[in-house]
This record gives sequence, C-alpha cells and structure tokens, in this order.
Amino acid sequence: MRSILFLALAAVFGQAASAAEPAPARVALSAARLVAPDQGKVIEHPLVLIEGERVTEVRSGGAAPDGYTRIDLGNATLLPGLIDCHVHLSADPTLSSGNYYKDTLQRSAIDDAVTAHLFAQRTLEAGFTTVRNLGAGEYIDVALRNAIDRGTLAGPRILAATLPLGATGGHADDTTGFSPYIQFHGQTGVADGVDAVRVRVREDVKRGADVIKFMASAGVLSAEESVGAPQYSQAEMDAIVDEAHRWGKRVAAHAHGAEAIRMAIKAGVDSVEHASLIDDEGLKLAKQHGTYLVFDIYNDDYILAEYARLGFPASMTEKEKKVGRLQRESFRRAVKTGEKLAFGTDAGVYPHGWNGKQFAKMVEWGMTPMQAIQAATTNAADLLGWADKVGAVAPGRYADLIAVDGDPLADIAVLEHVRFVMKGGAVVKGAAAR
Repeated sequence: MRSILFLALAAVFGQAASAAEPAPARVALSAARLVAPDQGKVIEHPLVLIEGERVTEVRSGGAAPDGYTRIDLGNATLLPGLIDCHVHLSADPTLSSGNYYKDTLQRSAIDDAVTAHLFAQRTLEAGFTTVRNLGAGEYIDVALRNAIDRGTLAGPRILAATLPLGATGGHADDTTGFSPYIQFHGQTGVADGVDAVRVRVREDVKRGADVIKFMASAGVLSAEESVGAPQYSQAEMDAIVDEAHRWGKRVAAHAHGAEAIRMAIKAGVDSVEHASLIDDEGLKLAKQHGTYLVFDIYNDDYILAEYARLGFPASMTEKEKKVGRLQRESFRRAVKTGEKLAFGTDAGVYPHGWNGKQFAKMVEWGMTPMQAIQAATTNAADLLGWADKVGAVAPGRYADLIAVDGDPLADIAVLEHVRFVMKGGAVVKGAAAR
C-alpha cells in the first residue's frame, strides 16, 4: 500500500514540476557572415534561430521572428564552436615552479584537481566548446566533465579518457627514471600483456571513460631514451582496440615512431595522436583504414622556447628537437595525400586558452584556412562520433557558436582572438542579448 501511495505522489509531483517548467529560451543570432564548414562555404548575413540548447533554423537575411531575443554581432564572423581533440585539462606549464623534480615529488593529483576548472573555463572562452581530454590522473577529467554537465562549473563538453594505458617503463609509467625506492601511490594505467590490458580497458570504462587512450610508442616529455619506439606488442595493441570497441569506445593511440604508428593503425585505432615520424606506408595504411591523424604542430615552438626555463630535463627538450620539425613535414605530406585530419593541440603542454594558435601553423604547413577550420569542426566531430551534435551550425545540433572580428578565411590568426562564445544556447562570453 505504501509503495502504491509513494508512486502516486511521485506522479503528482512529477506532473506539477513538469507543468512549471519554463518554455525553452528563443534566440535569434545574426552577424555579417557565417563560415559553414559542413558546406565548405560562407553564408552572408546569417540569421541563426535557437530554441533552448539547439539550433532550429539557419537563414540568410531576414528579420527575427516574434518572441525571439535578438543578438546582433554586427560585422563579426560566426563559426561553429571549435573542437580540440587532444587536451589535458589537469595540467598546465604555468603551474611549474621552475624545477621539474620538485614539482613531480611535491605536487599531487589534488593540486591538479583544484586548478583543472580554471583551464576548462579558459578553453571555453577561447572558443573551444568541445574537447577530448586524452589522459588525467585519478579520474580528474571524469569529475570535471560531470561537474560541467551538471552546470556546476563553466567549461567545454568533455570526452574523457581517464588513465591512459601504457607499458611498464614506458610513457605512461610515472616511476620511469626514478630510484626503485621511490613509489607513487594512486591509480595507474600501466598494464602488460593481453589479458592485463583488457582488464585495464574495462576498468577505465567502469570509471567513466568516453574514449580509450594508449601509448603505442615512447614519448617526448617522459624519461625513456627513445622518442618513438613501440612500447606494446601487436597482440597487446590488438587486444586494447578490440576490448574498447567491444564496449563501444573509440581509441586514440599516442605514437611518434613510424613502426608504432603502423602497428596502431593495423590494430584498428580511430586516431593516431602526434604521428610525428609517419612514413609513406603509414599514410597509405591510415587512408585504407580511415584512421584520423591528429598532429599537434604548434607546441614545438613553446617547448623549445620555454621548457628549459621551466626546469624540464634537457633530455626532454633534446627529444623534442628530434621530432618537432619532422612532425610538421609529416603534417604537410598528410595534407597533400588527403588524409583524414582532425584538430588536436596537446594543450596542457602549453597554456590552455592558446589552442587557437595552432590554426596559423596548420595553414603555414599546407592547409587552406577552410581545411583548418574543418579539422576543428566537421572532421573533429566525426572523429568523436558526435557529428549529429557538434561541428556545424545546423538544425538539431547544439547551439555552440563563436564569433571573431574579421574574416578567418582571409586571416586564420583571428581565431586566436574569439570575442563571442555561445554553448548550448547560453552566452558564456561576449555580447549581451537585446
């Protein structure tokens, strides 16, 4: 009897709450032009109609319908909210004390957690309304994603990778290079062997991962001697991808070296991150498999200019010197061969909010401005599996839009200075509605 009464009361209160919900806000957004990367063209004098958090219509010209709040951005250019497919919101070089080993030994995941929201907000205000966070300690990115989704914090939409998988002694092993008597306690993505990597994938999924990341090769900002040698066997890579796909999760592989890139592509990864030393065979395999390549071609400038001052070991900057220029040349070859390319910066290696600086490098090394914008919108949305949600200003998509002064197709660098940001129909930076 009590359960029946409870259900009846719940139904009554549910109906009352539903009846009290306000109608979705209606906004009409206009500007001088809209870059439509999904169509590869510019729409002059656009009028974007928004209801709640979604776009309902995109027109060229015309007055706002009755009942809509008008936001007129004048001579600005509108674009879809940008997407960065490779960030680390729990890290930032501005947190460095100038002594790498002091920071490693004295800072903890708690320190990272209490500042991550600052970097999320900077990223959003830079015009990046969606990001893929490819690795964070202690599941910080999952907690940050959930807080943003609840509306507790300001930040972009996050697809979280949680703890990246890596081999013992490899790029994900924090104890590499330290005395065997120094141990770091906490969660780890280190796993060896086919069975163990399957368990590790399941653990990441259990803890809230949207995407799985693993270290196919050595890296730059870690203590291994190599920068690109494979760190998992083909069988281990195959098992990681198979298990992740079994659970409906896409897979990103960190890989600098040519052999590791080829192995990761053969395993069926959805994207190769960095891809610094990819060779002709790797480019062919990527095209055959439909694999996205995510080149972070800005941060070489920052690492070589700042990391010595920030107290990082010289061995790390020496490794960067081996791959930075070669990565940009690989990017140019990938553009020429028509590979699937998505925008990813590795922000966290350099300051968050600077994500837009990579656009100019992409154009310098072979892309047209439209191609660079497509890499950060339609291509990125496709890689994430969110093509029906983000990456375009179109009916049914989230009302994620940004505006810049000037024309990014004439000067791509204007994307470094975003003056208006809307996420899900809510203005988070810029002009107030009138």
